[in-house]
Formats: sequence, C-alpha cells, structure tokens
Amino acid sequence: MKPTHIIIHHSATNDGRTVSWEAIRWYHTRTNGWHDIGYHFGVELLDMGYEILVGRMPTETGAHTVGMNDKAIGICLVGNFDVAPPPAKQLDLTIRLTRSLMTLLSIPVDHVHRHADFSQKTCPGKLFPWDDFIDRIAG
Repeated sequence: MKPTHIIIHHSATNDGRTVSWEAIRWYHTRTNGWHDIGYHFGVELLDMGYEILVGRMPTETGAHTVGMNDKAIGICLVGNFDVAPPPAKQLDLTIRLTRSLMTLLSIPVDHVHRHADFSQKTCPGKLFPWDDFIDRIAG
C-alpha cells in the first residue's frame, strides 16, 4: 500500500489509564477475525501522558474505512468525542503525528479526512474540533 490519504477516528470508548488500544486490538482480532488492529496508529493516555501507539504498519492495508483501506492511514484517538472534546495534549500529539505523516508520505491537507466523510458515523466525534485541527495541520 502507498498511502495517499489520512483518516481520523475516535474509538467511541472511554479512555482510562489502562491500555484501551490493546482492548481494541483484541476486539478486532478476536471478534472480527482480522490479523491485527484495523488502525495504523493510535493516540492514548498511558500513565501520566499521551502516547502514539502503533497498529498496522503504514505499508499494510488498514481495516478502518470501507472504500479507503487500501489508500489511507487510519489514526484513532482513544476516547469518545461525542460526549466531550479531546484533551488538548491528545489533540496536539495527533496534530504532530498527522503533520509528520503528511510530510513523510507527501499527503496534502485536502487528503486528510474524518471517518464520517465516508460513513454514517459521527467519527471522530461531534465535539472533535475539526476546523481547528485542519487549520493547525495546514499551518
């Protein structure tokens, strides 16, 4: 896979101080029968800070957005942004990750999308500050 797009997701689950990323991986592999978690990267609170977690390798086809899996990197923020906006530190780290991937893979800002752009879901959440996010990754 040669990624040409990035798609932003939320897990729509509560983020605690446990590794919810692993719970998502378990669900994807055990329940869905996939070989790994569907996303390429995750951003989650671990201990006292936010971390970037690796899922599938960027060269592997994802399993996160129907019709885009073979051309898009999937980034999932662990949390439910239908009930609260993402914490500033989580958003900042996601912006850094997205900008880095855009640079490394020559992905233009207009190829960064919400999961909701391709589905009936609200993903990455009704309270995700999408316009601010786009302004900051474009800057």
